[in-house]
Amino acid sequence: MAFTSTPRGARLARLFVSHCLDAWGHPYDSHVNETLTLITAELCANAVRHGRVPGRDFHVRLTAEPDRGRLRLEVSDTRAERRPAVTTPTAPDAKSGSESESGYGLLLVAALADDWGVTDRRSGPGKTVWASLSASRPSAE
Repeated sequence: MAFTSTPRGARLARLFVSHCLDAWGHPYDSHVNETLTLITAELCANAVRHGRVPGRDFHVRLTAEPDRGRLRLEVSDTRAERRPAVTTPTAPDAKSGSESESGYGLLLVAALADDWGVTDRRSGPGKTVWASLSASRPSAE
């Protein structure tokens, strides 16, 4: 599904994913829904902040394996030259414009997802950042 490359578009994408997961049997307050929604928020914020090309939308794709054992989230933008990488976050006293610029956002994705990566965008120029999560992951209580 396409979303405008704006903070509002990122919020709508997060709500879309959370709603889909609820409809697929992962209630809003479940570990799977909360975790994948948080990953969605970070990847969409990055697409808006770092992958934005004026006049171009970003796309979100959520899929489940046929047995619903694994969920996969893909966030695609049209900016091919700015590929994300997990780096060591900057020192707490360093001047930084945002958490994403300091590296904490992708560290969060790496910690929460079972796996994640970056590929070339299927349908044209750009990249797709994806994350996968086991749908049967036990909650951390």
